[in-house]
Amino acid sequence: MSHTAHIPSHRKPRQSASKTALRAGVAGGVLSTIAVAGAAGPAQAEPVTQTIEMPTITAGLSTSVAASAQATQAVALEFETQAHEDAAAETAAKAAKKAKAEAVRKAEAKKKAEAAAKAEAEAAERASRSAERTTLSASSDSSSSSSSASSFSAPSSSNATGSAAAVIAFAQSQIGDAYVSGGTGPNSWDCSGLVQAAFGSVNIDLPRVSQSQSTAGTQVSLDNLQPGDILYWGGAGSAYHVGIYVGGGQFVGAQNSSTGVVQASLDYDPPSGAVRVL
Repeated sequence: MSHTAHIPSHRKPRQSASKTALRAGVAGGVLSTIAVAGAAGPAQAEPVTQTIEMPTITAGLSTSVAASAQATQAVALEFETQAHEDAAAETAAKAAKKAKAEAVRKAEAKKKAEAAAKAEAEAAERASRSAERTTLSASSDSSSSSSSASSFSAPSSSNATGSAAAVIAFAQSQIGDAYVSGGTGPNSWDCSGLVQAAFGSVNIDLPRVSQSQSTAGTQVSLDNLQPGDILYWGGAGSAYHVGIYVGGGQFVGAQNSSTGVVQASLDYDPPSGAVRVL
């Protein structure tokens, strides 16, 4: 016996042939499968379809959208109303401005007319006083009664006809009425107010003040006067007194606050010029 016979062997025990064959077959199958898969190439991925579920509008959301629409409509209506109000306010402001300007214009025109009438009255008063002083001086050698008779006379008939006769008749019917600055009748007059009313009685519209009346018709010579002509004292366009020629060298006029409306001789206060309207 060998001296090593009693030492156990460390080699693995041999496997049986059947187990070895089984392991070889399994390994071969696995390798064949890997080879076939590698030859076939990478596998194609199948498309993935994803379904998204849309949210459902609830009743609360519908109510919110409707309320928002109503609010937008209300804001739009408010803006439209405000625009109409602004336009109306602008129109009213323009109308008020225009009315104010017209009122100011009328007030200024009235003020000018009153100033002109006042100036006319003052000028007539001064002219009358001057004329009276001249008359008194010229008649100092005669009696007072004779002087009075030559200055003023009762209404006398004239050869006027038609509209001229009507104008003269109206003027003479006012003799004895008071003189009042700015007076236009029926019982008190200033000089231009009487002339305007006399011609108005035959539907002839004359300007209100003596300055304008002195240029209202055709200028005529004092040597060629006809009944119904308008006499003026001062310059044409700047006259301070007017009267109506009644014929026979006499006129009717609202002279001053002392005499009122009188009929007098041209010699009492010779006029500067005359215009013919009729």
